[in-house]
Amino acid sequence: MSFKKIFAGLDDSELSHRVFSQVLELARANQAEVMLFHCVTINVIGESAVPIPVDLGMNVELMEQAYRTQQLRLERDIKQAEGLLQNYSEAATKQGLQVEFDCKMDGDPGHCICESAQNWGADLIVLGRRGRTGLAEAFLGSVSNYVVHHASCSVFVIQELKGEK
Repeated sequence: MSFKKIFAGLDDSELSHRVFSQVLELARANQAEVMLFHCVTINVIGESAVPIPVDLGMNVELMEQAYRTQQLRLERDIKQAEGLLQNYSEAATKQGLQVEFDCKMDGDPGHCICESAQNWGADLIVLGRRGRTGLAEAFLGSVSNYVVHHASCSVFVIQELKGEK
């Protein structure tokens, strides 16, 4: 089986560095195009679209300050993600690979990865798995588990090694 469009879900962890190395190897072996991708997770502090009546005891200035802080944090996270993807992209390009990168914002990284990979026409998604089980997986979720069950193409999951974080 050969792959022509490999989609890589990355962040700035040791596990993602291993995912990236595997993607490079697969892309060279298959002469495949590569999409490097990161989903910035939106952690909602306050929804600006929902008016909060002052008579409910909510301090409007504090809500506005929380919203501004959230926006600044989001802008910082996006810039960091784009810088990370740019570095990965330059490393892949030096190896002669055809590479693109993209960064999106979403509350659900698994859904974001599946949708972006499908829109790009990927035939393989490569991502890491941190090995959450039991309650940790139930409460925090598992991006890799979601992608394995919802992706429209093949998925290659790289397991985190003990002590790697």
